[in-house]
Amino acid sequence: MSTSDQSRGTASSADMPAPGPSAKKHRVLPPLEKGDFDRAGKLGINFSVAGEALWANRLRSLLTTLGIFIGVSAVVSMVSLIQGISANWTDTISSLGSNMIIIAPGTGNNVANSGISSSGGVSVSSRVTSTLPAAETTLSLTPGDATAVAKTPDVTAMSPIISVHGQVISGNRNWNTRIAGVDTSLEHIQNWTIAQGAWFTTNDEQGARSVVVLGQTVYQQLFSASGEDPIGKTIRIGNQLFRVVGVLATKGGATTTDDVVFVPFSLALERLKNNGYVDQIIVRVNDASNIDAVQQAITALLEQRHHIARGSADDFNLTSSKQLLDTFNQILSLATALYITVASISLTVGGVGIMNIMIVSVTERTREIGIRMSLGAQRQDIRNQFLIEAVTLSLVGGVIGMLFGLLLGFVLTYRLEVPFVITPTSLLMPFVVSAGVGVIFGLYPAVRAARLDPIEALRSL
Repeated sequence: MSTSDQSRGTASSADMPAPGPSAKKHRVLPPLEKGDFDRAGKLGINFSVAGEALWANRLRSLLTTLGIFIGVSAVVSMVSLIQGISANWTDTISSLGSNMIIIAPGTGNNVANSGISSSGGVSVSSRVTSTLPAAETTLSLTPGDATAVAKTPDVTAMSPIISVHGQVISGNRNWNTRIAGVDTSLEHIQNWTIAQGAWFTTNDEQGARSVVVLGQTVYQQLFSASGEDPIGKTIRIGNQLFRVVGVLATKGGATTTDDVVFVPFSLALERLKNNGYVDQIIVRVNDASNIDAVQQAITALLEQRHHIARGSADDFNLTSSKQLLDTFNQILSLATALYITVASISLTVGGVGIMNIMIVSVTERTREIGIRMSLGAQRQDIRNQFLIEAVTLSLVGGVIGMLFGLLLGFVLTYRLEVPFVITPTSLLMPFVVSAGVGVIFGLYPAVRAARLDPIEALRSL
């Protein structure tokens, strides 16, 4: 090559204008050549492009997430509610002990007839148990039955219970509560703790003395505001005067567990409900392994005392604390299955909505796909972009649904007066479920976009 040729070549190169700002300005998306970007760089571009596409159609994107929002919010709120009710019930049963048997009059639903919502100290919030069948009003258990049951082998303690509702008055303060006539052994049967004073004595029971032990709720309503010591004070129940000998510590569990006043059983039998019957009998067994045997023995005993023929329906029912817990867990399982079904339908509808919108988006953006592929984008880049869009739509709906579900769960548990329980599972589950729905229902549109022929796509220009 001659010197003049080299000079012309050099001059020619020098004469070429350098790319100015205007050239860079119109360069929207550089070609993706092999080796230019690593995997993380490509993924970042896919996220960026997906975000721009969703923002450009933000109203449609927001409406698409509605089904996911409803499904996730339903799941989260119901999980919070069921966990709160379960914790409430479990705490109540645990506080009673695992070796307790409740004998109640009447036949039918054991949970309803066990006195679990009406007797002193063994109660669950009426709002929670209001869906259970109402207890029968059959009068069949007598104080004599209670005395006979106490002699059953492996029974370590027994207390008959008479329960009435009434107004308790102290000075200018009053409170409507449950007044339960019980034996002195109930303190140990139900694991009550004395906060002030003492439980009434055997002499109080035998002498039918007018003494009372206040539950923590009743104490708070009558004496806490004034700050005075309730021990030795006189309160009025109906037209009768009673002396306060003790105050119970908070037992927790159900909201009405501490809303009770205990009086000696003999006094209640004579002056509060003088009909010769008891509302229930609570028995404590020496060991939980003997529960079934003791139940069989008590059943045979009461059938004999009540002259019930073999094969005839009993006029009483027995329920152990374990049976109460098992029965309630079955109810919770049915409720859980129901809400999972409803939530699954909602999530499926939401997922189908996402898939439909993504298919429409693929059709609308055929030109964009063709340009990207002609500039060097690989099929997996196109697939990942649309998959990211689908998962992002689902996650947005899931996060908003989780926040709304937690708020709704808090309101429901507050209204039902049960604990508001949040577990790591309830916080993690919406993200997992939402991402799963996005992947499942976004995969087909993403694969469909990746399989487009770039030549055919460019023909749409």
